[in-house]
Amino acid sequence: MTYCVAVRVDQGLVMLSDTRTNAGMDNIARFRKSFTYHVPGERAITMLCSGNLSITQGVKAVLSKAIKESALDPDVETILNCDTMHRAAQIVGDAMRAMQSRYRESIEMGGSGSGASIMIAGQRRGGKPRLYLVYSAGNFIEATEDTPFFQIGEHKYGKPILDRIIRRETSLEDAVKAVLVSMDSTLRSNLSVGMPLDLTVIPTDIYDFRVRTRIEADNEEFARISHSWGAALHKGFKDLPNVLD
Repeated sequence: MTYCVAVRVDQGLVMLSDTRTNAGMDNIARFRKSFTYHVPGERAITMLCSGNLSITQGVKAVLSKAIKESALDPDVETILNCDTMHRAAQIVGDAMRAMQSRYRESIEMGGSGSGASIMIAGQRRGGKPRLYLVYSAGNFIEATEDTPFFQIGEHKYGKPILDRIIRRETSLEDAVKAVLVSMDSTLRSNLSVGMPLDLTVIPTDIYDFRVRTRIEADNEEFARISHSWGAALHKGFKDLPNVLD
């Protein structure tokens, strides 16, 4: 299992993912689920993946192959040279559909699930920050003012804080704190989600990454956020009015 969360606010984009995969109680491994793409001064993109690992790795391989080919042939369209972020989401969706068409039947005949989801977030020069959620069928939806964040994977434990905090006017700093608390809540409640974490932040109209880092299990800043949030919840609970006389 996994947990990935992406937020779009007026000040930019925040993306966070864990690195644990679980194929049974005794088969736990670490795989990167966050991938970044960058043309300095022109566009910055992050892709977060959840679901069948062979499918999502296949999608990434298709995208990477096109980027390499475009260095020799500028007519090859990629997520780094396409006209819009909407078109970038279409390219990811096309790759997802191709992987599903090729492997779904054999994967499911083997008793495994082929379902996968990918979030793609970024901004190109001349456009606005965009966030899309691509489904297994290759179709996708875009984050809006009414729904400014997406989650994939084990999302239920980390959703309450996002529902309460994330709005389009939320600051980039608060959005980062919210996704970290969301992940901390998920880590505490589900063993199939695990450290380390990959955090990416793309400020609006910068076309670059303000943050692109890995948070290890011994990260002191994340530990302080986890401890402070736990203490705040404890205090808030104690301050609630008693129901019983």
